[in-house]
Amino acid sequence: MILTEEEIEQENKRIAKQYKELLRISYRTLTEDDKTLIRQAFETAVDAHKEQRRKSGEAYIFHPIAVAKIVASEIGLDATSIAAALLHDVVEDTEYTLNDIEQMFGETVARIVDGLTKISHLKPERDVSLQAENFRKMLLTLNDDVRVIIIKIADRLHNMQTMDSMRADKQVKIASETLYIYAPLAHRIGLYNIKTELEDLSLKYTEPEVYQDILTRMKESKEDQDLYIKDFTKIITDSLDKEKLQYEIKGRPKSVFSIRKKILKQNITFDEVYDKFAIRIIYKSTPEDEKFLAWKIYSIVTDHFRPNPTRLRDWISSPKSTGYEALHITVMGPKGRWVEVQIRSERMNEIAEKGYAAHYKYKNEDEEGDENLDQWLNKLQEALENNEVNAVDFVEQFKLNLYSKEIFVFTPKGDLKSLPKGATPLDFAFSIHTEIGLKTRGARVNGKLVPLSHQLKSGDQVDIITSEKAKPTNNWLDFANTARARSKIKSSLKDEKKLIAEDGKAILIRKLKAQKIQFNDKTIAELVKYFKIKTSLDLFYRVGIGTIDNTKLKEFAASRSNAFVSFFKNKIRKASVPQDIDKEEITQNYDQLVFGQEEEKLEYKLANCCNPIPGDPVFGFITVNDGIKVHKKNCPNAIQLQSNYAYRIIQAKWIDSSQQEFTAVIRLNGLDNLGLVSEVTKEISNNLHVDMRKISFESLNSIFKGQITVVVKNKTILKKLMDRLKKINGIDKVTRE
Repeated sequence: MILTEEEIEQENKRIAKQYKELLRISYRTLTEDDKTLIRQAFETAVDAHKEQRRKSGEAYIFHPIAVAKIVASEIGLDATSIAAALLHDVVEDTEYTLNDIEQMFGETVARIVDGLTKISHLKPERDVSLQAENFRKMLLTLNDDVRVIIIKIADRLHNMQTMDSMRADKQVKIASETLYIYAPLAHRIGLYNIKTELEDLSLKYTEPEVYQDILTRMKESKEDQDLYIKDFTKIITDSLDKEKLQYEIKGRPKSVFSIRKKILKQNITFDEVYDKFAIRIIYKSTPEDEKFLAWKIYSIVTDHFRPNPTRLRDWISSPKSTGYEALHITVMGPKGRWVEVQIRSERMNEIAEKGYAAHYKYKNEDEEGDENLDQWLNKLQEALENNEVNAVDFVEQFKLNLYSKEIFVFTPKGDLKSLPKGATPLDFAFSIHTEIGLKTRGARVNGKLVPLSHQLKSGDQVDIITSEKAKPTNNWLDFANTARARSKIKSSLKDEKKLIAEDGKAILIRKLKAQKIQFNDKTIAELVKYFKIKTSLDLFYRVGIGTIDNTKLKEFAASRSNAFVSFFKNKIRKASVPQDIDKEEITQNYDQLVFGQEEEKLEYKLANCCNPIPGDPVFGFITVNDGIKVHKKNCPNAIQLQSNYAYRIIQAKWIDSSQQEFTAVIRLNGLDNLGLVSEVTKEISNNLHVDMRKISFESLNSIFKGQITVVVKNKTILKKLMDRLKKINGIDKVTRE
């Protein structure tokens, strides 16, 4: 594209004008040193990108300037961030190196630019797991500097604002990625305005007709909305003025995306969405009077309009973990319409709009940064460092933690803890400390004992009962919802399995020796192939829990000693030795469905509408004539079935049948003597692989009878337990029901 001298001159004038505007609109007060740094970054970026143009044909430099403007005014970051935003594509796209940037601008700017360059190198792939892996890597740059992610969000916002000249398929791809990753991140960092804009722009490209339709209807109803806000304001102005309050009342329309979400969720039309806007009262206040004035305004509003008591949200006493503070009430406004009223001080309003940056503007010098954000970053770092979780699961868990609604619960000492909605006592225990989580034996909520699956509610006081002998079981994964708790439980279960595998290896060496089979890599490979498992650790673990027992090993030895069969098997074997054999993992082999709390095996059919496969999250639906139909939890029919026929839904999950636990009832008879009951219970509780569920004993004329219900992994463990019980002095007979 060749420009005339006049066009070049015009373009240079526009670039200079944009630069001046960048300095003028900065949220922070810029010192002379700040201005020098930004000027130098600007000149370097102009020089570096002088030959480049965007798809739309304009000079490339307009993009870094636009990103820097978002960083400076909408997000409100400091001069270092503005300089890094101006330079964010320099190392990626031009001759400049990271060393050049470090020499010219110092280590901090270079570190941020390096983080941004790393993210750009993550090539988005169609494969969701690669995309998820890239996202995980991107979050690892948070370790370098949280500003990396914030500038990346600004970069994404400008790209979304200027996507018109791109191919349609690329627009949809970038918009989907924005909804999947960047909007939730902006939400979590407290950048609500940017989150809203990202969501609306994404909808514009993913569902253009829907977006345009809602936008047009919103423009048509704007006049009516403005009149309504005027009527509402008129009613409360006199009362607010009488109290000599300095305030401003604004109407804030709901975003296109949130209206679309409501229409889909509640299955209603645009006209039926009653809260298309909220009224915001922003008041001036000193820090000491903030809370008092918020409740004063609340009282004035509710004097004039009847509040909906179930819709009061007090985020002033307990701010959200994003740092958001406000009082939200829903009142019956003029013309019988429900209206959401948000009451915020100027400080709260800035924090709601600028998030991270405003916290630092308002914090006292002696405070240690923004505690909420730091806590969140620590939790995030913990999740990132846990390599047990595969990338897709990680992203899903991470997104849950980004968007989850919060509840506030109390510790026994009265400290307040914030947890995601749906959290259980297990999540609470792990949020306090990993060791407390791992040793959890039970929980009291508001003084009453509750099961570990109990869902906590805001205001609950939770007391965790711990025991040195307690340890996680597979069931805990059904009760834990937070990423932290789940990753710690999985990690502990994995360690437990590795200990069992070590025992299993010793048992296997012994048993092979008895069969006169040498224990070496070749034999292990044969065993792995014979038992159709993946890794050597799998093999040792299954020997350890007794799934692969003496009988099965004898069958293996017999098949191996048949020379003729062995000859062909070896030929086949040599051709394909399992690749995963040395992997340090114990695989979950989903092959059986169980139903209900008791995990029963029942007859079922797989639903044709969603075709679930082993491992998918599923539920059972009891049909009228066709038995149990199994559907995926995200099946298109799931919502309809769960809402209309909740009473016919049955819990279902896939299990690895070789690791399945089963319930057995043991009957004991014998002569009653002192301490017999205690010896029996001690024997059972000392056995690591046995879980005692129910126990009853009776003694009649010196004859002792007992019945114990236990949960074990397999018959071998049960047999061992029964043999040990028989050896107790006084026990005459041990039978299984």
